[in-house]
Amino acid sequence: MLSTGSVTAGRLNLPPSLLFRSPPRRDGLTSLIRLDPDRFERRGRHNKLRIGNFITFSGSPGIWGPAATNSALLAVSEINRRGGILGREIELSFYDSGGPVEEVVARARDALDFDDIDVVMGSHISAVRLGLRRLTRGRIPYVYTPVYEGGERTPGVMAIGETPHSQTRPAIHWLAENKGARRWYLIGSDYVWPWQSHLQTKTYITEAGGQVVGEEFVPVGDDDHEAHLARIRAARPDVVLVSLIGTDSITFNRAFGESGLAATTLRLAGAVDETVLLGIGADNTENLYSASGYFNCIGSAANDAFMSLYTARFGADAPPVGSVGQSNYEGLCFLKAAAERAGSLALRPLAAAGRNIVYSAARGDVAIRHGRAGMAIHLAAADGLDFRIIRTF
Repeated sequence: MLSTGSVTAGRLNLPPSLLFRSPPRRDGLTSLIRLDPDRFERRGRHNKLRIGNFITFSGSPGIWGPAATNSALLAVSEINRRGGILGREIELSFYDSGGPVEEVVARARDALDFDDIDVVMGSHISAVRLGLRRLTRGRIPYVYTPVYEGGERTPGVMAIGETPHSQTRPAIHWLAENKGARRWYLIGSDYVWPWQSHLQTKTYITEAGGQVVGEEFVPVGDDDHEAHLARIRAARPDVVLVSLIGTDSITFNRAFGESGLAATTLRLAGAVDETVLLGIGADNTENLYSASGYFNCIGSAANDAFMSLYTARFGADAPPVGSVGQSNYEGLCFLKAAAERAGSLALRPLAAAGRNIVYSAARGDVAIRHGRAGMAIHLAAADGLDFRIIRTF
């Protein structure tokens, strides 16, 4: 855990003199926390809102950690500057949500039992969410921020990310109508988000007059794609739907471009944002499309304001912020709006308010209806190391 206090210091890359390592926790890991001599005294008397932010800093999804951290810190700074949430200043702590799910759950159990957090928030893979929700259910509010497979109904869990119906369905229809896409090959990481998303995607492909000519799931962390590319080449798809996560998506898309397939075969990705695009490299992004509720090139007043704040706070060379990273900013904006509507941060009234609400952040207005987030979805084409918006649904 890295405790940022009231988060006035900014980035994760703090000088070593400000950090110390705590004794090993029961999961065998050593936590990293900010040296704060007043921390334990404050626990007995302060009215701060302690939020435990579970961000992935390790493994394949760890590539999003820096931008996610910056986005959360920026939101806390802005919200605290305006008086906090219901008058309570946010105190933010970071926990790594990478590694085996059981280790992440143990980390979260310690956070609830010993760190006295009031809210769990996070951008991590859905497999982690399934583990954490068993722990938080009926006990503490849990805001889950990134794109996911949909269908989250656990009491107290509030998911605000894009789902396949709003994100992937319109992109499939657009590619069918404008690019003649009929034959689809689906490849994803071997866990719940790709499994469930592909089930829905197959329906949308059929709706658009297409067919699935192949599908496979790849173990998380597998970066040898030669056999996958051989099967794709043999299947002769018009489009490959890529549901690989983090660095796995980077290595696959690099290999895809280097194999020559990019010149003849389209790719549609649900988790390729600016961070991943930078890793893929400009030479390997030909005919690559991505659908998302957020790109940092969106020309809107809401995004212009967010990007100005992000650049002013972290500099022009800060980690590029994309959908997954920025979702941590969205999560805190959503929490503030839901708490103000409920007039409370208690689990039941907060969760009830969060199921039907409209809030505004970098994505513009987002309407949560019956627990499902609705927002503008943008289809973008990769253009070197940038995205170019070609259609908004």
